Amino acid sequence: MILEALVLLVLYGFWKILARNSESKKLTRAPEPPWAWPLFGHLPSLLSSEPACKTLGAIADKYGPIYSLKFGIHRTLVVSSWETVRDCLSTNDRVLATRASIAAGKHMFYNNAAFSLAPYGQYWRDVRKMSTLQLLSNYRLDMLRHVRVSEVDTFIKGLHSFAAGSVDYPAKVNISKLLESLTFNISLRTIVGKRYRSSTYDKENSEPWRYKKAIKKALYLSGIFVISDAIPWLEWLDYQGHVSAMKKTAKELDAVIANWLEEHLKKRTDGELGSESESDFMDVMISNLAEGPDQISGYSRDVIIKATALFHKLNLWGQNMKFIPFSSGRRSCPAINLGLLVVHLTLARILQGFDLTTVAGLPVDMVEGPGIALPKENPLEAVIKPRLGLELY
Repeated sequence: MILEALVLLVLYGFWKILARNSESKKLTRAPEPPWAWPLFGHLPSLLSSEPACKTLGAIADKYGPIYSLKFGIHRTLVVSSWETVRDCLSTNDRVLATRASIAAGKHMFYNNAAFSLAPYGQYWRDVRKMSTLQLLSNYRLDMLRHVRVSEVDTFIKGLHSFAAGSVDYPAKVNISKLLESLTFNISLRTIVGKRYRSSTYDKENSEPWRYKKAIKKALYLSGIFVISDAIPWLEWLDYQGHVSAMKKTAKELDAVIANWLEEHLKKRTDGELGSESESDFMDVMISNLAEGPDQISGYSRDVIIKATALFHKLNLWGQNMKFIPFSSGRRSCPAINLGLLVVHLTLARILQGFDLTTVAGLPVDMVEGPGIALPKENPLEAVIKPRLGLELY
């Protein structure tokens, strides 16, 4: 009797598989390149030194703007035209609102607690609401306007002094490095109320040096391929060394952020709080202390550290629906307004105050480097010449 039941169960299983395959054949499938490997799928073709976006673009040129790939055990639909992306982020926004768990989110961003990586659900809605209403609202950004203005002023005057005092005139400057320091100072003053001189970032083992190094490492690791994202049961192997690097980077970030949190709590205890316009994001997060020593406004200290980490990946770029750097729909970046304010102000001040040309009149090197933000492989260098005297800047 038992044997007959097992035979019937096996036959039923085969019937379900055949029925499913029959139904799937009736569905319209996106075209798929034929060169998929067993187990690995199309992964080998994406492991070249060329950026994945270029590889995917080349496949789109051959198979069309919508096609599918096999990434290990996962089947992935690739959309390669901005018109279709716009439809995905508007008409089908809710269907595509969730996010898959990846190694970077698991090991560096508190098991996908960062809202850019969190799966769509109540937790994501709560965190986004907190960020949008309490931290990145127009009112809060206006309160912190002096931070952006003063940092850009300092940046422009420093750029003028360097150009005017350079032995070679007009001066050649590393624009990428200068903008990097500006972005870090605006971010740090906005998030935790700190700023550092550019030279301090280069001082090895200093707090800003460790923070900057960890952030750049996190952005790099977030943009590279990890084999366990495609084949989860290979995570223990970690032959690439990426998972261990992510865990180390997470500890480095936690150490710096935890120190900032303790400094803010000490200021509050000592009665050194400033006005509302001087309150940074972390001040807002801990504006009301709960009775418990490890509770802040109903959140644990661990949650405050995680929430601070959410702002590490703010991308300060412009917006255009054909490019969509901030994404769109419900998963769009909540820091759009902050990014546009910083970019517009900085770009306007640079173009107003300086004549700029490329080195030797050569075209700008636009080769991409690795990382989630797709940085330039080689820093941007330019020859600058101030238009007016320093007293007018």
